Amino acid sequence: MFDLAMIKAVYARMDERIAATRKVVNRPLTLTEKILYSHLTAGDATAAYSRGKDYVDFNPDRVAMQDATAQMALLQFMQAGRPKVAVPSTVHCDHLITAKAGASADLDFANKESKEVYDFLASVSDKYGIGFWKPGAGIIHQVVLENYAFPGGMMIGTDSHTVNAGGLGMVAIGVGGADACDVMAGLPWELKFPKLIGVKLTGKLSGWASPKDVILKVAGILTVKGGTGAIVEYFGDGALNLSCTGKGTICNMGAEIGATTSTFGYDESMERYLRATGRAEVADAANAIKQHLTADAEVYANPEQYFDQIIEINLDTLEPHLNGPFTPDLATPISQMKEEAVKNNWPLKVEWGLIGSCTNSSYEDLSRAASIAKQAVEKGLKTKAQFGINPGSEQVRFTAERDGLLKTFTDLNAMVFTNACGPCIGMWDREGAEKGEKNTIVHSFNRNFAKRADGNPNTFAFVTSPEMVAAIAISGDLGFNPITDTLINDKGEAVKLDAPIGDELPQKGFAVEDAGYQAPAEDGSSVNVAVSPTSDRLQLLDPFAAWEGTNLTGLKLLIKAKGKCTTDHISMAGPWLKYRGHLDNISNNMLIGAVNFFNEKTDSVKNQLTGEYQSVPKVQRQYKAQGIGSIVVGDENYGEGSSREHAAMEPRHLGVRAVLVKSFARIHETNLKKQGMLALTFANKEDYNKLLEDDTIDIVGLTEFAPNTPLTLVITHSDGSKDEIKVNHTYNDQQIEWFKAGGALNIIRASVAK
Repeated sequence: MFDLAMIKAVYARMDERIAATRKVVNRPLTLTEKILYSHLTAGDATAAYSRGKDYVDFNPDRVAMQDATAQMALLQFMQAGRPKVAVPSTVHCDHLITAKAGASADLDFANKESKEVYDFLASVSDKYGIGFWKPGAGIIHQVVLENYAFPGGMMIGTDSHTVNAGGLGMVAIGVGGADACDVMAGLPWELKFPKLIGVKLTGKLSGWASPKDVILKVAGILTVKGGTGAIVEYFGDGALNLSCTGKGTICNMGAEIGATTSTFGYDESMERYLRATGRAEVADAANAIKQHLTADAEVYANPEQYFDQIIEINLDTLEPHLNGPFTPDLATPISQMKEEAVKNNWPLKVEWGLIGSCTNSSYEDLSRAASIAKQAVEKGLKTKAQFGINPGSEQVRFTAERDGLLKTFTDLNAMVFTNACGPCIGMWDREGAEKGEKNTIVHSFNRNFAKRADGNPNTFAFVTSPEMVAAIAISGDLGFNPITDTLINDKGEAVKLDAPIGDELPQKGFAVEDAGYQAPAEDGSSVNVAVSPTSDRLQLLDPFAAWEGTNLTGLKLLIKAKGKCTTDHISMAGPWLKYRGHLDNISNNMLIGAVNFFNEKTDSVKNQLTGEYQSVPKVQRQYKAQGIGSIVVGDENYGEGSSREHAAMEPRHLGVRAVLVKSFARIHETNLKKQGMLALTFANKEDYNKLLEDDTIDIVGLTEFAPNTPLTLVITHSDGSKDEIKVNHTYNDQQIEWFKAGGALNIIRASVAK
């Protein structure tokens, strides 16, 4: 049992803090508001905050980090000068394990290949009082749900799918490592007070419909940016009918609609899960204040009065969905998939079915998918697609093996990979992917951007539930509808798959021999954290330079990105993950996936010093060597996707001074601000068209940089003509200080020095 004293302390103050909130808000409260207002840095609320406008300081209860992002977060924390983390924090080694040959071989290879990184993370955790989960222990968000998440809590994590913990009634938010560093250093965490989207669920799932289909449907309604700046709160009788891990699945993919986070009110399914995972005392404590762990009754009775937007979904009629390809919000009901695939020329033959990721790797997920696999074996069917499984944690894997679920999968010739992210984040050594052939895969992951899973831009990836993955892998056909269609077995008979069944929780309880946890030293002062100066994987950080105090002039246009530009385009994962602790090395992937507006190519931009077309990082390094700053221009929702702050740190490191776009994804905009970058938006989006390939740009107005005051861009074209445009920003007074200091970390370091 972790953090029981902390959880009880959070619960002990909720009554007083919520009472204070009622006085200033003067109306019934949503669950989201109860959690946010009870975590104010200032203590009891003295004013009501304006949604979508006011910046507010919060004190999160804990921090969670995965190994890829933890490296940079902890390298920054080491600079902060603090002897120990101020709040409970954990590191989870789940991102650096390549899926290739199977669990045992892949884990052995990772332990050798990334030994230096794992040793660094283990020692830095030991020194600063951080819990360490070893490679193979499981995927961060499944492990957090099993061990740390608690109703009514607030957590931040250095991964965009931190939001998964909303399945246990938390407000859990993905952030960059600089934000995590602040909180671990004992500083407040700043967030613009979010808008609220209410999703009312009625009815009950049945047949082939699953919790995954709820969020796939929501993604189709809201799109990848429809939740930006908002927290999604699910409620209604339908919510009460969902399992805790099912709720986690729904919250997890809230990252794909741009939501700050998503959450559910505390209910019996959460209590069951807490007790099943050995946290009965947390359940007892939650039961004692359960009126504070859900919204007031008036809110759910008249939600349109309390939420900024309402969506209603009837689970009785919800159909299984597949979302994709190339974006997680293109939602297609299974009954329409064959027609849509033919119309859009999507390859119908499915090459791989993959079950796992932080979204769908719980015991219930494996149980329901295994029921389909078991049927296939019994009915004389074999998979026509290759089939892979990533259990969510060692506890889930051990229990699933005990209960025969893993044998069921292997009887169907499935490959069981390590308890890790694997293909979901591009850590998949897929045979033949380098050929770039057009093909289709289906998976239970959350994202399906081009090149995401296997590096092949011609892989058409579709997101669906684990049980649908199993059915489609058996059929080998993207258009297969298990509700209506039959398959031919080894005897030539037409057979039909029955609807999946499964256990919400293991009937015999969870079991595990070694969960993979390492507790930190009681006193870490003598622990040595060694980073070799010649390391290829790790590099100690140098502080970024402070602002010069003048307008920025003579900036070169580095790239004008066209269309979707996610953090995967800005800083690719996959093979680049191994450099997440080495800023200079990983900067060689900066913007290599972005499409250049002027030639429709990736990683090919004009070097204004030579007139040649070269790699983006190569051009930028030449600008930096000459002391020339640059600007990156982008399209809508720039920086959507992962929370990775490398997408902000790499441009900063290489000398990019500003990023100017039509609109930002929330986390990326914050990450840029934290690193001392200028994150700007066009006042008139049509001005995007005024930026030309050979432009030189001045940013004017910085000497009077102030909140709500636009800046001016003077664009000088190669023919000597000029355009002058207005650009907006969302910097508040504190964030302007980050910019002036050269980054938020410089301010932290200065405060410790005093």
